Amino acid sequence: MKTPVIRVIDCFVFRRQQTGDLECLLLRRSADRIYAGNWRMVGGKIKDDEPAWKAALREVWEETGLLPLNFWSVPYINQFYEWESDRISTIPVFALLTGNDPVKLDAEHDDFQWLPVEKAVELLPLPAQKAGLTAAYSLISGPDWISSQHRIPIV
Repeated sequence: MKTPVIRVIDCFVFRRQQTGDLECLLLRRSADRIYAGNWRMVGGKIKDDEPAWKAALREVWEETGLLPLNFWSVPYINQFYEWESDRISTIPVFALLTGNDPVKLDAEHDDFQWLPVEKAVELLPLPAQKAGLTAAYSLISGPDWISSQHRIPIV
C-alpha cells in the first residue's frame, strides 16, 4: 500500500447568527468542474512547500473572499483510497469562523448556502465529509478549553 500523501485540505466555514447559533457555508460546484453540482465545503490543493493550514486559509479566501476571525485544526482526518493511482489520500480538516461579510464566489462554484449544521450534514455527499463537519462543529461549539488547544493563531 502506498504511503498516505497530503495533497489537499478540507475547511468548514462557519458564521454566527445574531442568536449566537452557528451556520455552515456550503458551496455548489460549477457544471464544468469535478464534482459538478455537489454541495461541498471549501477544499483545495496544497501548493509546493505550503503548510496545509496556510493552504486552507488561502483556499477560503480564493473561493469565498472571506477572512477568518478564528481558525482551528480539527482533530479529524478525511481519508480515502484512490484506485487510479493506488494511493490513500489523507486530508487534514480545518474550521474557520468568519463574520457576516458577503461571499464572493470564484469560478469553481455557482451557488452557496449558509445552513444550520444539521442541514449542511444532510447535503454533503460523502460520509467522511459529514464526519468532518460534525467534528468541526463539535470542536468550535464546545468548551473553550478544548477549542483553544486546536486554535491556530491568525497571522
